[in-house]
Amino acid sequence: MKTLGDIKKIAVLGAGTMGPGIAQMFAIGGYSVTMWTRSEETREKAKATLHKALQTFVEEDLLAASELEPTFARVSFALTPEEAVAGADFIQETIVENRDAKTELYAKLIGAVKPDAIIASNTSGLNVFEIVPENLLPQMVIAHWYSPAHLIPLVEVVKSEQAPQSFADVTVELLEKCGKTAVLMKKFIRGYIANRMQMVLNTELFYLLDNGYASPEDIDKAVKASFIPRAVVLGLCKRADFGGLDMTANNYKNKSYTPPEPVDMPSSLAEHVEKGELGFKTGKGFYDYTGIDKQELLAKRDKQLFEVFKLTKKFMDDPV
Repeated sequence: MKTLGDIKKIAVLGAGTMGPGIAQMFAIGGYSVTMWTRSEETREKAKATLHKALQTFVEEDLLAASELEPTFARVSFALTPEEAVAGADFIQETIVENRDAKTELYAKLIGAVKPDAIIASNTSGLNVFEIVPENLLPQMVIAHWYSPAHLIPLVEVVKSEQAPQSFADVTVELLEKCGKTAVLMKKFIRGYIANRMQMVLNTELFYLLDNGYASPEDIDKAVKASFIPRAVVLGLCKRADFGGLDMTANNYKNKSYTPPEPVDMPSSLAEHVEKGELGFKTGKGFYDYTGIDKQELLAKRDKQLFEVFKLTKKFMDDPV
């Protein structure tokens, strides 16, 4: 049976948005990590991103200064996916969310991976278990990280039907050892847990905006001053316990909430997208970011997220 002690070498396939942060957390966990990406430009950018993120961890007292360079040195780069996965005990795939690209990559892994290696996909919207070759399914799990991968604690884990339970259990143990909060799902569903919750919130968000009930600023103020910080302490199921399950049941019996009718595209979202106002990356979305130093704002965001997640971990370690 697979155990955490069997994991010695890790491969990360893809060095774009998610790859460097994922590699960083495995390296912080003490593992030798080999990354692969198609282009030299992406590879050099990933190295710079990784080093800068490790410096931030030092500044936030999450990593000793003496450990920065040794941790950085534990991450190496390969020119091909076959080279990256050679001898790897755990493989984290995090390439672009494109079915054809993933199909091509997994075809290359046949015969290149160890027969007892755990292969984990970071896919967000695809059912990767429908994509990978059948003979790789007994090795497959999903380990779904959230961006930025080195900041957001959550990773959702679910195994293929063909994989042994030990592969899922070891994945959870590995992630926890590397400082993540891993959640083991009983079976696969598109969107996992957090993304499905966010989609429900988005449905209401755009309903309120489209129908003129509140402004973006007031909606944000309302959720930040109510159930979002409360959820840090109680979550959702425990919140229902504390409020009384009879009260929750009465809300359903009394039909005190009627969900909005689904729409193909919320008008308040389409309006911004059609104007090319895509949010922070273009300088304008629901908020206006023109004239703002983006790097300073990102650094401020990251520092505030560090504070929130430090407090969250404190509460999770000593739950109500």
